[in-house]
Amino acid sequence: TIIDDGQVVVNMGEPVWEPAQIPFNVENRAGSYTITVDKQSYEIGVVSVGNPHAVLIVNDINEAPLESLGPALEAHPLFPQRVNVGFMQVVNPGEINLRVYERGVGETLACGTGACAAAVIGQSGGFLDQHVTVNVTGGKLTIEWQGEGHAIMMTGPATKVFEGEIYL
Repeated sequence: TIIDDGQVVVNMGEPVWEPAQIPFNVENRAGSYTITVDKQSYEIGVVSVGNPHAVLIVNDINEAPLESLGPALEAHPLFPQRVNVGFMQVVNPGEINLRVYERGVGETLACGTGACAAAVIGQSGGFLDQHVTVNVTGGKLTIEWQGEGHAIMMTGPATKVFEGEIYL
């Protein structure tokens, strides 16, 4: 839906938390998981928003070990189809900063599903509001989620970059 200010609202569907459906090779669903990489343990949230995401909280996204920990988590054996890795800095309950290491790509300037994943993980953990501004390198998105059983609504700018016709 295009709203009055030219922004676009997208229904991103409901988040998937069941590990087998993500897929994430653990036995039981939990609010967070401890995962070990190079003998160091990290606390992550895991969810699928059409694709698998692992999100960890960091003090400062500019200091986050994205270049080393991103690929290590992406290829972790617990994620049989690999995983996108989000590094989330909580500014306040209504705002986060986010960097995403996208599986098979590396760091990306913006990731709509990553923004959704980070917001719902924070919301389900009780430290983010239902309405969250997500600051990514490429701009800002607003994520709204009313909890279990509800779709995630993502609002952000959209720019027409191409128009064409193809004759078959």
